[in-house]
Amino acid sequence: MISESFSQATLARFAKEVAKYPADQKQSAVMACLAIVQQEKGYVSVESEKVVADYLGMAPIAVHEVTTFYNMYNQQPVGKFKLNVCTNLPCQLRDGGAALKHLEHKLGISMGETTADGVFTLQQSECLGACADSPVMLVNDRTMCSFMSNDKLDQLVDGLREAGGQ
Repeated sequence: MISESFSQATLARFAKEVAKYPADQKQSAVMACLAIVQQEKGYVSVESEKVVADYLGMAPIAVHEVTTFYNMYNQQPVGKFKLNVCTNLPCQLRDGGAALKHLEHKLGISMGETTADGVFTLQQSECLGACADSPVMLVNDRTMCSFMSNDKLDQLVDGLREAGGQ
């Protein structure tokens, strides 16, 4: 079942992550394995969680708890560019809510949705740890964007669309 669900390259990456921990603690690689699944498939399905659980000798619910706790794991397909806007209090006090509303209007979607062309998914995020730079957002779980005024949001979306969107 495991080999049918994931490529040999993915299984090799799983093994490399598991090897970093003592043999009786291979479940410590759960976050890395979930990240690998997401890189291969674009999101972490419940079926993938079960395969990871089996591979690591964990209960499927334990893997699901990790997937649902962290917003970096997509539980359904997302757009090419996932935009996470911080909605915690410091960002809200410095126009984080306005930034989210501006993106909803510009993209024509509501928070939690993906554009019809599949290019953008808009999500809210918990604190990103850059409160002094608010409002902040994270692009594809990797690139932090600070002081996101409406002009900067427009430049970001337009630039992403030109660079790799449609």
